[in-house]
Amino acid sequence: MYLLGCDIGSSSVKASIVDKDSGLTIASEFYPKDEAPIKALRPGWAEQNPDDWWNSLKDAIRGALVKGNIKGSDIEAIGISYQMHGLVLVDKKMEVLRPSIIWCDSRAVSFGERAFKSIGDEQCLKHLLNSPGNFTASKLEWVKEFEPSIYEKIYKFMLPGDYIAMRMTGTISTTISGLSEGIFWDFKDNCVSSDLMDYYGFSKDMIPDICPTFGVQGTLTAAVATELSLKKGTPVTYRAGDQPNNALSLNVLNPGEIAATGGTSGVVYGVNDKINYDKRSRVNIFAHVNHSDKQTRLGVLLCINGVGILNSWVKRNVAPEGMSYQALDDLVATVPIGSEGLSILPFGNGAERMIENKEINCSIQGLNFNIHNKAHIARAAQEGIVFSFKYGMDIMHDMGIDSGVIRAGKANMFLSPVFREALACVTGTEIELFDTNGADGAAKGAGIGVGIYSSAKEAFASLKKINVTEPDGLKADKYCAAFEIWKERLQKMI
Repeated sequence: MYLLGCDIGSSSVKASIVDKDSGLTIASEFYPKDEAPIKALRPGWAEQNPDDWWNSLKDAIRGALVKGNIKGSDIEAIGISYQMHGLVLVDKKMEVLRPSIIWCDSRAVSFGERAFKSIGDEQCLKHLLNSPGNFTASKLEWVKEFEPSIYEKIYKFMLPGDYIAMRMTGTISTTISGLSEGIFWDFKDNCVSSDLMDYYGFSKDMIPDICPTFGVQGTLTAAVATELSLKKGTPVTYRAGDQPNNALSLNVLNPGEIAATGGTSGVVYGVNDKINYDKRSRVNIFAHVNHSDKQTRLGVLLCINGVGILNSWVKRNVAPEGMSYQALDDLVATVPIGSEGLSILPFGNGAERMIENKEINCSIQGLNFNIHNKAHIARAAQEGIVFSFKYGMDIMHDMGIDSGVIRAGKANMFLSPVFREALACVTGTEIELFDTNGADGAAKGAGIGVGIYSSAKEAFASLKKINVTEPDGLKADKYCAAFEIWKERLQKMI
């Protein structure tokens, strides 16, 4: 028998089928094969049609079943991972009222800023642990302000994963983790935030019923089971946003454990067992998948916009034409630690929350025409990305998160030996790489939710390390010295 994991991304939708006994992934598929379109009717806007997610999911599930030669009737439970912070609106007939305003849409920034000031910085941070920012609640306020005819028809607002679960089961629900990522949850009073709901004038009737992150959240209807080539009554037993789910996929559930990604942007996601916040709101804090009123488990999320996008820019514009990423990594390794005084601040992909929403752009500092060449720039770029991770992790450290281990999938920036070495040395933390993804993690989450696995430890017993990078004491001092130079240059910019 098998478990099905569904990962609803903004670029594609993926389905993975995991054997419940071995814990191994039998088959995976994703759609669309070309990157999914994002509509930007105005600068800073980003929308997607929820029906497109659903249609891609149908194709992905059918494709995975065919690849694995598996019958839909052998799927025992379904888990859902999804792009965070999106807004989906439906009427009483469960029909979508407008395209989803997704995570990278920035139209609601001013609404969140006004809410932060009006409710009060201290009140927001003590109760919501975040500024309302550009999250789901502020996006809903934008609709209320500029699309009142649509707002009047709203029956429920949802996150993208809630929408997929609704399509599967015919019921509308969400989780505490989901409400927290939308900045609707009051951690101090352990309920939906009255401060935020009252300030924005939202009716609590629009809030979906709250269901557990792990557990039966509904079952497939007969019609939907036919659409998905599955069996009627298959339970949906797990749901989480992509970053909490990525942490689950890497078995990051307890204090001192950190999950990281290094794609176009980079994320460091640490687990805290204390209700705490950064007074300057430079990181985001959400309920982790295993958070409860009896056990505090908060995901502290640091996002850095300019990560893989900087490395790819160097490959396209600085490295010799046609150079592969592997060859670029080899070029980087020819330059000594610290890039002989050259520093790159990797902040050229929009405003960075880590530096208090300033948009300082990327800068190259310490360039000497007589010393530095393409290889130095390539190395300084990778080191600059690493140092931005370190800078953010120091903020997390001040909140009480001491990194014991960093876990990541072997992909993107974590494929670079220099990147891994630099990150391990400058943070003093062992880095463990695994061959896993969000859809695999969602499938195992479903196994926990349906009771096939008694614990996360059992669910992820088959998770194997494929690479370990330990701090090198002989190199750590050099990396730390280079970081201090980089940090001083950053602080002059902000």
